[in-house]
Amino acid sequence: MRRIIIYNLPMVPRVILAGIFSFIFLILSAIVTDPAFGIRLTYVKHLFDITHDFSQPSDVSVSKDGHIYVVDGVNNVIKVFNQSGKFVYSFGSKGPLNGQFKFPLGIDVSSSGKVYVADSGNHRIQIFGPTGNYLNQIKLHSKIKPADPTDVAANESLNRLYVADNDNHYILVYDLSNMQLLQTLGAPGIEEREFRYPFQLAFDNHKYIYITDVVNTRVQVFNPDGQFVTVIGGWGVEKGQFFRPKGVAVDKNNRVYVSDSYMGVIQVFKNNGEFYSAIGDPEKNSVKKFVTPAGLFIDNNLLFVVEMFADKISVYKIAGDTE
Repeated sequence: MRRIIIYNLPMVPRVILAGIFSFIFLILSAIVTDPAFGIRLTYVKHLFDITHDFSQPSDVSVSKDGHIYVVDGVNNVIKVFNQSGKFVYSFGSKGPLNGQFKFPLGIDVSSSGKVYVADSGNHRIQIFGPTGNYLNQIKLHSKIKPADPTDVAANESLNRLYVADNDNHYILVYDLSNMQLLQTLGAPGIEEREFRYPFQLAFDNHKYIYITDVVNTRVQVFNPDGQFVTVIGGWGVEKGQFFRPKGVAVDKNNRVYVSDSYMGVIQVFKNNGEFYSAIGDPEKNSVKKFVTPAGLFIDNNLLFVVEMFADKISVYKIAGDTE
């Protein structure tokens, strides 16, 4: 199975750490779910779930014709479903050959229909046609550790491909016309434009790129030329803050949705970094709780949420906000 990364922690007995984490979790849960805190909610209406013998799915992307592509990473396969969530076909198997995978994590289906897969264990990006036919690959540049791609995002209008290299703490930018490395964004660290385990990527309408910076507990934003723009979030126990941000998606109004895998919530921000709302359950009139939400995708007014440890993809209609 895919390794579980345990980040370096001070030498504290495990029982004490467990107590600390439990206490933090309770505080965070109270803050993000108590209506007394006056948090605006963006309600979502549950439409259906996709389940298909998944084992820790991590990401989802939807093509222009409505096909839903899911990364079933531990099973080393990409599974494809129709607009109603019915299984259509799959591609891939475990291995190092063209079209095979070793614990893939991220996916992007471009406007042209090409499918880009972050093949983490094979240290590469693989490119497929809409039906899963292998087209090409990029063996990733690496300075220190072997590349660990956790997500990929294609800007075909600018011929650029962005790759989150989790273990090396930077973003690789490739030229799609010749598959050559153009630039590297970031370096290990805690300052602006630095990362500690970048994980997932998303574009807004202007092709600005949003990057979840997991251990720095924030999302960093860059323009299409790779210039730093702003930071969203930060560590804390109040609204607009994170414990373990993982997935990110941007809607047609350029509002930014960020999943917190530890807290089990999804928060919404304006693209300038200002907190906007939390995803809410209209039946309970409270913040909606998810099971380890990871990858996110928004298609018009539909929100797709990968609930990793629930082994499902939940599909919702974005139904509007409270005051």
